[in-house]
Amino acid sequence: MKTNESLQKDVQDAIKWEPLLHAAEIGVIVKDGIVTLTGTVDSYTKKLEAEHAAKMVSGVKAVVEKIDIRYGSYGKKSDSEIASEIINAFRWNWSIPEDKIKVKVENGWVTIEGTVNWNYQKESANDAVKNLLGVIGVTNKITIKSDVADLVEKKEIEKALARNWTINHDNIKVKVIANEVTLSGIVNSYYEKDEAERIAWNAPGVNSVNNELSLFNEN
Repeated sequence: MKTNESLQKDVQDAIKWEPLLHAAEIGVIVKDGIVTLTGTVDSYTKKLEAEHAAKMVSGVKAVVEKIDIRYGSYGKKSDSEIASEIINAFRWNWSIPEDKIKVKVENGWVTIEGTVNWNYQKESANDAVKNLLGVIGVTNKITIKSDVADLVEKKEIEKALARNWTINHDNIKVKVIANEVTLSGIVNSYYEKDEAERIAWNAPGVNSVNNELSLFNEN
């Protein structure tokens, strides 16, 4: 196992490696594999990027994010301005069914809700919001309700996992009940955990994915 000092250095290097975060003032505290990020950035995207960079470092068990967002005068927007920009962003994105999504903005924090047919639509809506100036956070309450009537095929998900060379699929168990998928087992990194979930969501008919995969270094 890495020492706290060694893991701290790795996380700091990973954050500095990201182009968006070169000049960001982000503090890194490590204790027993748990990483706490502190500091201030000027966009919600940078905040997410720092968290993602930390999660991808080998040896990290969990990330506690305490980064503040402070926009300069150029980035300050009213809630109505943010809401208007979100609606326009949805309108110009073919993968977002704008008529099925409702938006609420309160003090820069955006809540999106509604029902869509595919997870990529939910993720596209989230991505469209997080990159806008003035946004300080996003709560995604969009639910998935597939228009595919057939039950989810467990074997097809297992085959898809096996096709992906970045995943050790032998250690992943797939359980399917109707339109709900549960992934369990042990993986080597957050990347594998997230990628396995992404693949499961791509299966036709999936309404929910319970990602219960554990990292090999969590125990």
